[in-house]
Amino acid sequence: MTLLFLPCSGGVEDLLAAEVLRITGVQADTGRGGVWVEGDARMAMQLNLESRLATRVLWPLVEGYYRDTTDLYELGLRVDWSQWITPEQTLRVDVVAMRSPLQSLNFTALRIKDAVCDQLREKTGARPSVDTRHPDLPLTLFVGPENATLYADTSGDALFKRGWREDTGEAPLKETLAAAMLAAAGWQGRAEDGPLFDPCCGAGTIVIEAAQMACGIAPGSQRRFAFERMLPFKPHLPAWRELQRAAQDRVHPPTVPLFAGDVSFRMTDFATRNAERAGVARAIEFKTADALQRPPPAEAGTLLMNPPYGERIAPKGQGSTTSREGFEGGGTSTEFFSALAAHWKRQYSGWQAWLLSPDMKLPSAMRLKESRRVPLWNGAIECRLFRFDMVTGRHQAGPPSAAAP
Repeated sequence: MTLLFLPCSGGVEDLLAAEVLRITGVQADTGRGGVWVEGDARMAMQLNLESRLATRVLWPLVEGYYRDTTDLYELGLRVDWSQWITPEQTLRVDVVAMRSPLQSLNFTALRIKDAVCDQLREKTGARPSVDTRHPDLPLTLFVGPENATLYADTSGDALFKRGWREDTGEAPLKETLAAAMLAAAGWQGRAEDGPLFDPCCGAGTIVIEAAQMACGIAPGSQRRFAFERMLPFKPHLPAWRELQRAAQDRVHPPTVPLFAGDVSFRMTDFATRNAERAGVARAIEFKTADALQRPPPAEAGTLLMNPPYGERIAPKGQGSTTSREGFEGGGTSTEFFSALAAHWKRQYSGWQAWLLSPDMKLPSAMRLKESRRVPLWNGAIECRLFRFDMVTGRHQAGPPSAAAP
């Protein structure tokens, strides 16, 4: 058993700990930027296959105190690399620093690479080469003010790369963040969760994540992982095949209806093709429609959306009347969100609406009072996931101070 580390986006740590417990039955400890859980090779493989919220599954190799890169080189030499890689294989070293005194992270990565190669050359007379794209052994070094930990990255590509997304719009939402939005909303794809609707779906990330949950499809079922090429995991590959077969056996028709749409024909086409590759095209009803005019697709349910920008919020047939800004610009269309709130008040009584935005004053602009606001990070951008309960006879249009709680 070892202490696995699963990094995640900011604000997702508690949600990830709950997910790990649900997947493995083992309690995880939360920290800044991730969780730790005691597990073995099988658990590492299972978490790669099943976790929607983690960005990677990291296997610890060595940790210790350091002052400079020479100490880190010596730290690297403490690992028996012949147990992890052969001279015919490849490696890559990534460095993550937090309040570290080191001046060059590139040179730091080079010193860890030197430790691996020097040790193997001394033992075998040959050394592995570097592959920055698809290495057999990806390594991640975390360096703090005084201590460093070196991990083997059992995931390889980040876990948000599910293997189905090819068509994207501008600034596409990562699958892990879409899954975090669903988790924060308490929507798990169960029959009791009710229908889910994304009226501004873009490339379809939110609704496709939701559809895979509703169909019991494991998020990692369509991709490969670095551990499949790692020497210590070779004896465990039969167990890996069993995990894959068990995941495939759990797939079933959707338990709830799922709806999505976008004002842009181009985006609904992208989303439909992505859904086909994800194996959930038949589970989702896509419709090209203006979010300000589309009636509710069901009597009640959950609205979940990542706010649109630019031409995606212009009515069909009209040019964009707003600037093309994403999270980085911090700009939103006050007119669009005010109109959206009015539309929800008129037609979506009984629905629960969740909306992700970096604009902390968005509820005031919408003349709605949020019932919850969940901090989430979209990359380096701090956001809030706002919840609005659309209850009959409440949330009448008026100044923000008059909005119902």
